Amino acid sequence: QVQLVESGGGSVQAGGSLRLSCAASGMPNSMYCMGWFRQASGKEREGVVTITSGGRTKYAESVKDRFTVSLDNFKNTLYLQMNSLKPEDAAMYYCAARRRLSYEYECPLAPGVWNSYWGQGTQVTISS
Repeated sequence: QVQLVESGGGSVQAGGSLRLSCAASGMPNSMYCMGWFRQASGKEREGVVTITSGGRTKYAESVKDRFTVSLDNFKNTLYLQMNSLKPEDAAMYYCAARRRLSYEYECPLAPGVWNSYWGQGTQVTISS
């Protein structure tokens, strides 16, 4: 059974940085996807960035050039380095994982197709 545990959230001023971590256990040895998603109060969950087990990434336009995802396969940990944070980045951030389908070149950002494993979330608050 896959388990995902996020950490690293907190409160930071606009323009600041945070690094989120997602410790994964029980991950399969087959091709898989991992991703970061977020949900602000009163809004729908949205994809932030996804990464294949081979390291191919897909970023949401709103975070490109500010956020960087990385996957440490040895530690089974997914990271999200967030720089130049804006008030609109404030949200609950979730880590997710699922099997990558054979025809998928990259992992999709749409949360609706991530029907496998989710973490409990970590809150990010931005003060202006």
